[in-house]
Amino acid sequence: MNDNNDNPKTEPSDGGAAVGALETEEKRQRNADNEEKRQRNADNEETRQRNADNEETRQRNADTDEQRQRNASTDEQRQRDDYYDRLLRKTAEFDNYRKRVERDRQSMAEAAAADLMRDLLPLVDDLERALKADAGSEGADAYRRGVELIQRQLLEILRRRGVTPIEALGSDFDPHIHQAVSYEPAPGRREGEVIEEFARGYRLGERLLRPSMVKVAKGETNS
Repeated sequence: MNDNNDNPKTEPSDGGAAVGALETEEKRQRNADNEEKRQRNADNEETRQRNADNEETRQRNADTDEQRQRNASTDEQRQRDDYYDRLLRKTAEFDNYRKRVERDRQSMAEAAAADLMRDLLPLVDDLERALKADAGSEGADAYRRGVELIQRQLLEILRRRGVTPIEALGSDFDPHIHQAVSYEPAPGRREGEVIEEFARGYRLGERLLRPSMVKVAKGETNS
């Protein structure tokens, strides 16, 4: 008998090889899908971690901004308080200065008035003595001389204080230093000439204390 017929040799069929290759490809594909899924999961985890880090950074920045805002608000409040305190101090200083100036002014005015009163007291004494004196036969003349003496003393006091009389008679009328009480024609006088003085005017330095009360000539008119 032929040995080949007794032990037949089995050869793999083409169908079995195809199935094996398909299974291998499917397994490879599954592995590739799993790897892709794992990579996606890893990417998602990395993204979540980055988002978490960004959120933490944003929160830290927000906290820093809030703290900076609080610090700025505190600085502004401190600056406002400082300005307000300075304003109060300056206001108090100015009020004290104003009061001090007012006290000094009043003190100077009182001192000047006291000096003037002291200078006038001797005149009061002279007037009192003149009123007490016995008139006698020459009483009128003595009284006149006493009044003239008192007038000279008073004018001297005024002169020492810087007070000077305004000479008005014969001068041209000046509305800045004269006050016209009346006007009347005056033959031989120029128009506007002061022809009579009712009350003498006075200056204190360059300041007018009182204008002269005068009568003014109208001047002659041609008929």
